[in-house]
Amino acid sequence: MGFRVVPAAYVLLIDAEERVLLQLRQGTGYRDGFWAAAAAGHVEADEPVFAAACREAVEELGIVVEQRDLVPLTTMHRTHANGLEIDERVDFFFACRRWSGEPRTMEPERSAGLGWYPLNALPDPVVPHELFVLDGLRRGDLPVITAFGFAA
Repeated sequence: MGFRVVPAAYVLLIDAEERVLLQLRQGTGYRDGFWAAAAAGHVEADEPVFAAACREAVEELGIVVEQRDLVPLTTMHRTHANGLEIDERVDFFFACRRWSGEPRTMEPERSAGLGWYPLNALPDPVVPHELFVLDGLRRGDLPVITAFGFAA
C-alpha cells in the first residue's frame, strides 16, 4: 500500500481587535478538552481546499466566508509517527477577517463552546500543532510551509 495523507482546512477567524476565535473540543475522540481553530475539518473528495474552508465555516460556525477573504498562512505537513494513514496530514491554515453572520456553535456535541482570544493570551491547552501556527502568527515569522511531529 502506498503512502497517503489526509488534507484538512483550518480557518482562523481574526476580529478587529486582533483576537482569534477558538473552540473547546469535546466528544470528538481527538484532543478533547483542548482549544482549537473554531472552523476546521477534512477536505472532501473532489473539493478544493478553499471550498472546504468555506464549508467548514458554515458547518461549524453558521457563518458565510467567501473564498476571496481566505488568506493563506501556512501549509503544514504533519505526522503522529504511528504508521496510521489517518495520522499523516497536510493541513492548510487560513486567516479570515471578514465573514457574514455571527459565529456560534453549530455542533454542540463536538464543541464545549467558543471564545475570542488575543494571540498573546491564548487559553490552555491548545492543540499542539495549532499552537505552533498561532505562535508563529503572533510573532510574525510563520513559514509558508511547515512540518510538525517529525524527528529532527
